[in-house]
Amino acid sequence: MRKVLTVCLGNHCRSPFAEIALARRGGADLEVRSAGLIGKWQGEPADESMVNAARRLGHDLTEHRGQQITLEMVDWADSILAMDAAVLETLRTICGEAHAPKLALYLGDRNVPDPIGKDDATFNDCAVLIEAGTARHIR
Repeated sequence: MRKVLTVCLGNHCRSPFAEIALARRGGADLEVRSAGLIGKWQGEPADESMVNAARRLGHDLTEHRGQQITLEMVDWADSILAMDAAVLETLRTICGEAHAPKLALYLGDRNVPDPIGKDDATFNDCAVLIEAGTARHIR
C-alpha cells in the first residue's frame, strides 16, 4: 500500500479535499492523510465553502479535523504533495534532505491556488482542479 500526505498552509481547504479525492480514486491500494504547515485550524472542521464544494463533487468532508504536520507524518509518507510552491519550500526546510525525494507539487508544475477568504465559485474551481489532479497520482 502506498502512503500519500497532502499538505497546504492550514489543512482547512485544499489538502483535506485532496486527501478525500485521492483516497476515493486510489481505493484500497492508497492510504492518504492531510496536514497543514500551521496549527491555526488544528482540531477544526474544513472550511464550510470547501465542504460544500466537496459535496457538489460527491465527497463528504464533514468529518475532517485540521492537523498540523509532524515529523511522524513525514516519516510515514511515501510521497508528500504540496498544494503550492510556498508550501513546498517550507516542507523542504522541515523535512530536510533525507525526505527531499518524497516532496512534489500536487499539480506537478503549478500551484493549486488558495481559496481561503474568496467566494464559493473560487472554492468550486479549486475543488475541480484538485479532483482533476488526482489522475497524476493514481497508478
